[in-house]
Amino acid sequence: MTENYKEMLQKGLEYQDFVTDVLINELGIALSSYGSTKYQYTKGENKQGFEIKFDDKYKDTGNIYIEIAEKSNAVNLNFVNSGIFRNDNTWLYLIGNYNEIFIFSKNHLKLMYESKKYKEVETATSKGILINKINAEKYCIKKIII
Repeated sequence: MTENYKEMLQKGLEYQDFVTDVLINELGIALSSYGSTKYQYTKGENKQGFEIKFDDKYKDTGNIYIEIAEKSNAVNLNFVNSGIFRNDNTWLYLIGNYNEIFIFSKNHLKLMYESKKYKEVETATSKGILINKINAEKYCIKKIII
C-alpha cells in the first residue's frame, strides 16, 4: 500500500465520520458503520447501505468524480470494481466535501455511467466519470449544504 493510498484512505475515513455526524444532525439518520475489513468488503461501509466518498477536488473543478474501478497500487495490472460497481449492500451514494454533500441513488449513477454522456477519466489507480455541478444538483436525491 503506497503512502498516497494511505493518506487518501485516512482523509476518506475522516470524511465518513463528518458525514455520519451531519446525517444524524440534519436528517436524524444514525449510521451503524462496519469497522472490520471483512465486513466492509462483504457487506459494505455500514448496515444502512450508504457509500460515503470524499471529493476534495470538487471545490476546484466543479465536478463530482464517481468511481467505477480502482487499484490499491499503480503497479497492479488490473482494476477491480469499486464505487458504484462494488458488489455490496450500497443503495445510496453520498459524495461531496465539507461544504456540500450530494446524495444519489446508486442505481441512477449506474444509468448515468451507462448513458455514456459523461466524461470518463482514468488515473494510475482509479477509473470513473465526471458529473458537473449542474447535473449533480439535477439528479441527486438530496443536497445538504453545510
